[in-house]
Amino acid sequence: MTSLSIDPLTPGIGAEVRVDLSRPLSDAVMMAIEQALLEWKVLFFRDQNMDLEDHKRVARWFGELQVHPTALPGAEHAELIRIAEDQEQRAHNNIWHSDVTFLEEPPLGSILRAREVPPVGGDTMFADMYAAYEGLDEEIRAKIDNATAVHVWPAAWVDIAMKSQNLGRDEFLRLYPNPEHSVVRTHPQTGRRSLFVNAAFTRQIVGMEKQESDALLALLYSQARVPEYQCRFRWQVNSVAFWDNRCTQHYAVADFYPQRRVVERITICGDRPA
Repeated sequence: MTSLSIDPLTPGIGAEVRVDLSRPLSDAVMMAIEQALLEWKVLFFRDQNMDLEDHKRVARWFGELQVHPTALPGAEHAELIRIAEDQEQRAHNNIWHSDVTFLEEPPLGSILRAREVPPVGGDTMFADMYAAYEGLDEEIRAKIDNATAVHVWPAAWVDIAMKSQNLGRDEFLRLYPNPEHSVVRTHPQTGRRSLFVNAAFTRQIVGMEKQESDALLALLYSQARVPEYQCRFRWQVNSVAFWDNRCTQHYAVADFYPQRRVVERITICGDRPA
């Protein structure tokens, strides 16, 4: 099989793909999945009876697997992040963001599998950051086209990473300096330009007074909240989402307490935004 059954969720972002990820797939099929990802930015797969090795195998076709810097060194299956959200944790992901942009080389993308879902709620929303950039007026685009912005670690994660890796603060800062990324990045495969700032990790546009930077960033962040740029996915057990972190943001809707959502994520290494 070299073609896939693809059903778009919206005209611009998100599509459901029918294929069995639990069995080995040919390079032709994987290339078709990659092309669908580049076109639709986030793909959804239902009823995937995958085990951990299947999950890794699919992700590894796209690149090296990333170990989150807060993971314990040498931990078994360190590439896997298990997220079990309850009342205390449910609000951690309900902010529009691209994953771990505080690294010098943020991820290419992530593959997330649902293990336990609430009967109602717990959807995830995705935003098309190509459209977010293209929807800006020419004056704003001219201001940001060659700009860079500082991305920073969440303070709580700094403490976790220092403890898990047995690092002092100076050594941590040497290994993980806060990077400056292009405000508008060019996708290395499609050549399209997308907005690459997010409310979770971006802090200031370089060379701009803080007040002006804050106002401009607030405007740029708001682009992810435009409904016409979004799709929304309702999870079922064994549903899988695969998003391109280079041109999307996502928002995990925290409306399911006192129920619980348990998901498992494997992330694919990326490159430095250009």
